[in-house]
Amino acid sequence: DDGLFVYDCINAEKKTVGNKGQDGQPADKGSDDILAFAFSLSGNYFALTDDNKRLILFHTTPSWECVSVSYVAYLLQSFVANCVKGSRHCRLSHLLLSFSIKEMFRYWALKLCLCQQALSPDDRYILTADRDEKIRVSLAKAPHNIVSYCLGHKEFVSKIFVIPNYPDLLLSASGDSTVRLWEYKIGKEVFCCDLSSLREPEATQTNQRYTVSRIAYCCRGGYVAVICDCIPTVYIFQLDAIAQQLVYRRQISLEHKGWDVAFEETGDLWILQESKEAPLLLHRPEDGQWKPVTDDKGLQKMSKYLHDNWTMFEGFVGAESHYSSLYKASFDNMATYLQRKEERLQQQKKRK
Repeated sequence: DDGLFVYDCINAEKKTVGNKGQDGQPADKGSDDILAFAFSLSGNYFALTDDNKRLILFHTTPSWECVSVSYVAYLLQSFVANCVKGSRHCRLSHLLLSFSIKEMFRYWALKLCLCQQALSPDDRYILTADRDEKIRVSLAKAPHNIVSYCLGHKEFVSKIFVIPNYPDLLLSASGDSTVRLWEYKIGKEVFCCDLSSLREPEATQTNQRYTVSRIAYCCRGGYVAVICDCIPTVYIFQLDAIAQQLVYRRQISLEHKGWDVAFEETGDLWILQESKEAPLLLHRPEDGQWKPVTDDKGLQKMSKYLHDNWTMFEGFVGAESHYSSLYKASFDNMATYLQRKEERLQQQKKRK
């Protein structure tokens, strides 16, 4: 129907047991911030996790309702959501309610600080990346059994994405400003694009970091939309699966920073940007181009809703990069050494 379903995690079921602080309140109490969310492939289920370690499950048809609130042992920032999204057999209720997914998570939770995870469409492989530049490919039922490594990135991996209609191909992005395509089961890189090379001639910043914050994919046409952190641009590519490469098509310039991007099955492209007056943009494909649409009723309705509820975004407006702390620190020890050496030489000359 035309109604909107609104759910506030503040009103979700709270756990009554746990460690308590000196004031008698739970020491591990979160702020009800949502950390990750995803639909099942069928669209019949929606799941989210928050910083209270809650795993909240919704049924979306025939109408939205919360069907389960469960607790997990760790803060799950993206793992559960990605695995839910990747399950092709629509086992969402089983995965969330029985916590069979924890067996896959346990090893990595103790050993690594994961940045990104993905599950192959056949549920056989789990792909993980942390602050390191490596991507690990493991057996989902035995995640300690590493099948291959995808090596090539020079900085942390910010996004990994298994292409659903070409399940042998993995798309990854990194703080090194590159987007890469892999045959991940054998750890082979087949394509690399440096996003900084797509900079418009009039751009003045030459040291800008192109850290990919969002990747969206449309099976119809094989289009890929990419947003980089703190850069007001959407980059559009098209997958050539036979040649195993991404063909750069165009870029959509934004007046504000892009926050998120998503394709409809029809190819329509939705863009969420940092603007209270125009939070949503809609572009429709026509003759290989994405032309802006302004008279769409759905766009007008959702734009008004976001405008009227802009307070939920205020904490992100003007925020600095969330990725700056992940970059490797570099130290110029040689410059310091040479400076001290020169100082010693000057002192020796004075003594003489």
